[in-house]
Amino acid sequence: MLDVQAVRQQFPALAERYDGKPAIFFDNPGGTQVHESVVRAMTEYMTRRNANTHGVFATSRLSDETIDYARQAAADLLGAAPEEVVFGNNMTTLTFMLGRSLAAEFGPDDEIVVTRLDHDANVSPWVMLAEDTGAQVRWADVDMETCTLDMDHLKSLINERTRLVAVGYASNAVGTINDVKTIIGWAKAVGAYSYIDAVQYAPHALIDVKALDCDFLACSAYKFFGPHVGLLYGKREHLQRLRAYRVRPAGEELPGKWETGTKNHEGMAGTAAAIDYIAGLGVTYGGVAPSASRREKLAAAWQVVGEYEYLLIDRLISGLKAIPTVRIYGITSRLDWDKRVATVSIRKEGLTPEALALKLSDQNVFVWNGNFYAVSISERLGVEQSGGLVRIGLAHYNTLDEIDRCLAAIDRA
Repeated sequence: MLDVQAVRQQFPALAERYDGKPAIFFDNPGGTQVHESVVRAMTEYMTRRNANTHGVFATSRLSDETIDYARQAAADLLGAAPEEVVFGNNMTTLTFMLGRSLAAEFGPDDEIVVTRLDHDANVSPWVMLAEDTGAQVRWADVDMETCTLDMDHLKSLINERTRLVAVGYASNAVGTINDVKTIIGWAKAVGAYSYIDAVQYAPHALIDVKALDCDFLACSAYKFFGPHVGLLYGKREHLQRLRAYRVRPAGEELPGKWETGTKNHEGMAGTAAAIDYIAGLGVTYGGVAPSASRREKLAAAWQVVGEYEYLLIDRLISGLKAIPTVRIYGITSRLDWDKRVATVSIRKEGLTPEALALKLSDQNVFVWNGNFYAVSISERLGVEQSGGLVRIGLAHYNTLDEIDRCLAAIDRA
């Protein structure tokens, strides 16, 4: 079992006081707190290694080593090869960049499938690609009761005209984990690309792009205890074939051809440190030998984290169910905890989401309110015009006591 108190001591923000009181960080889906090793790695880079790449002098060579190490760490995180992982500003920017390159392959006879469950970063780039190329956008609907994808409807949209299917691994609004492997198979059967937004899944479970057989997958390090850096996986053959918009001296070597300009070297150092922190949980709590591969350590770590997060989810949802004036959006059955991540959205009678979030903030409970850029599901649920939802997002450094304090504050509000 995870020693949560020992884990919490490794996150400097968790020891801070705001208005003289400790904070409860339930804003994790918008960005997790940063592990101490990440801060050290970024400081180490900026104070001792800071230089541009491919020079003959010491700090430049050290920068090259930092980048190479980060590439391997990111590849281990996703189950990919280092040359298949592109670093960028964030998932949104990387998706728009890829969309621009894919546009050359799309035309008026083509169709793109998106879902009403997704963050808009996995919708707008494809809608705009369709506008630029004349392609048609098809929208997959959701089951309103469970906030899960209507898989029959989604499957009915995929046909010989489909060129791309974009779907989230987990919903940033309601926590639903989608059956992306099945959806990828449907896309593959008609020769369509699959694009997976794994931003909300990455802080909770192991990703294996080879087992999924997806064409592209994106996530962000600041959602798994690291800095504001985005990662994009692409199959090698796609990254080699597609045209990247870049300066002429950049060359065609992967993945550099996709990383325009000077990279965020300190961010890459921090990303590697965050991945190594997660892998370390596999040694400390997962029973994996220190000599095991990083990938093996990560698999063990996510197993331990997942088991602990099931306890957190159960405590939160059970407590919310006991408050008659609260409505929970999404999966609420204890038998289905494996079908959701630890992100729960609610509304309370008599309070707008903003008013409830403010009352929780007064108790130093930090939660998000609004649509969280998942505007389509907010509209589909009929809550967009009245302020959206209140989102409570848990991470492995949160505690059962924090959940109880949050529940009490919601009940009193």
